[in-house]
Amino acid sequence: MPSRTPSSKSLLSELPEPLSTDLFASATSMRLAADEVLFLAGDAGNGCYRVDDGLLKVTMVSRAGNERILAFLGQGSIVGELSIIDGLPRSASVVAVRQAALSFLSRAAFEEFARKRPEIYKSLVTLIAARLRETDAAIAAGSFLPLRGRVACTLLELAEDFGQDVGSGRIVIRQKIGQSDLAAMAGIARENVSRILNDWKRRKVVSRLSGYYCLEDKAQLRLEAEL
Repeated sequence: MPSRTPSSKSLLSELPEPLSTDLFASATSMRLAADEVLFLAGDAGNGCYRVDDGLLKVTMVSRAGNERILAFLGQGSIVGELSIIDGLPRSASVVAVRQAALSFLSRAAFEEFARKRPEIYKSLVTLIAARLRETDAAIAAGSFLPLRGRVACTLLELAEDFGQDVGSGRIVIRQKIGQSDLAAMAGIARENVSRILNDWKRRKVVSRLSGYYCLEDKAQLRLEAEL
């Protein structure tokens, strides 16, 4: 079966309606400029954020300075929710890829909401279990998939989160993601990503339209992503 990285959707954004909407009813608004850091790994987890507009990236950086992109988060996504649940420091860094508008929910506001609506915890337990299963699949993919499979998984994940069907089975990823970012998501060298993409372009598996990647043959990418 196809494997993929864990979903970029956060736990809180997957809560059933109207629970998620009610949770952010009293959130405060804020904005980020392009390339502005929202928070860094290790920072205190004082609240979470909903993306109302723009694009963020969730990253981890090694001591050698190598970046690994864990996810891109667009409109409707929520980031930082783990810290408001367990009270521990941020596990990753988040940076605005372009200008973004956010809603901030403090940890105190979350706890007050949970006291009134304790059913939120049952929903969170179910979602955390599903996320653990996805993480198991991601570890297997990173351990056993060849380079082409990792790039295929990355493109399929982006298509799931930001894809638009433009007809004839073609899916356009409606975010301008560069090769360096694809490499940082797949965890491989940029040169390898470039070589793989050039081969797929020749075979009409993937194309590039006005700066956007387009999946021309999604079925073939799914085959590439098979363990």
